[in-house]
Amino acid sequence: MQQTNVAKRRPLWERIVGSDSPILRLLVIAILIFVAFSVLLPDKFPTVRNLQSMAVQFPEYGILALAIMVTMITGGIDLSIVSTANLSAILVAMTLLRLTGGDPNAPPTVMAILAGLVVALIVGSLCGIFNGFLVARIGIPPILATLGTLSLYQGFSYVISGGPAILTMQFEFLGSGNLFGIPLPVILFAILAVIFAIILTRTTFGFQVYMYGTNARAAKFSGINSNSVLIRTYWLAGMTAAIAGIVFLARTNSAKADYGESFVLLTVLISILGGVSYNGGFGTISGVVLAVLCLQFLSTGLNMLTLELSGSSGSQFFRQFAWGALLLLVMVANYYSEQRKLKRKTE
Repeated sequence: MQQTNVAKRRPLWERIVGSDSPILRLLVIAILIFVAFSVLLPDKFPTVRNLQSMAVQFPEYGILALAIMVTMITGGIDLSIVSTANLSAILVAMTLLRLTGGDPNAPPTVMAILAGLVVALIVGSLCGIFNGFLVARIGIPPILATLGTLSLYQGFSYVISGGPAILTMQFEFLGSGNLFGIPLPVILFAILAVIFAIILTRTTFGFQVYMYGTNARAAKFSGINSNSVLIRTYWLAGMTAAIAGIVFLARTNSAKADYGESFVLLTVLISILGGVSYNGGFGTISGVVLAVLCLQFLSTGLNMLTLELSGSSGSQFFRQFAWGALLLLVMVANYYSEQRKLKRKTE
């Protein structure tokens, strides 16, 4: 009877989404944002054309969010993901130009595309392994190690490219193509999200990543090779960043050293918004995917609303304000939910 009375006294919010379900709360927020802008902009926001446009935009930073998420679960972070992506894209573009005789408008060939993919994965692997070596073997704190490699990789990109963008049309099909009306970039993002979910929840490596992030010392005493876990984690992040670099190249038909510089902070925001613990040990793919959708709905909706009201799309600064406000809202909601849960346990 006492438990029944407690359940009756629970807030409506908790009775709907649960007392310890930040993922469901984030889902509700995503739905509310979508519905709100659909009501405010019924002829523009919920259209098929706009949905396809959003589906082309968010895979860039969505893939990078997957990369940074896995490092944050270990209690670290990889600030070099965007520099790794750009370096990969530049070396891929240079390789493709060499294979096509220097013609940026040459039609795509299977050999050139495969060569580009191999180059990207090799570059991403080397960058990720180097980051992991600095963190695991040298013992440099992840935020400092990857801050240094951020500058290193970006500087190397400027040196080999000379500064200007390198043009190539070989991956245009990925940036503009679709399958049954679904843009190819969002299909790629979905595939990577499923792969990450399987790795983190169905493999020994995934278990080790979570265990290390929860308690690194306990993980070591339990027989887990901590250095191996860290190096493989940053290797995976580097590989994923390289794939994001391919998406960069596909969307813009060019590679540049400073493309997407704001994506670093954006991916950190997405990870925290998606429930990834900055202390390590917790994080889900579903949370990150929902956070990506929330921010994309909010960004596109604000752009359209500003254009509708003022005739100008200059809502960038207000959009950043809205992103920060959304992040704080979810973090405060999660905090009070945890407090209520602890209070009920002590009663």
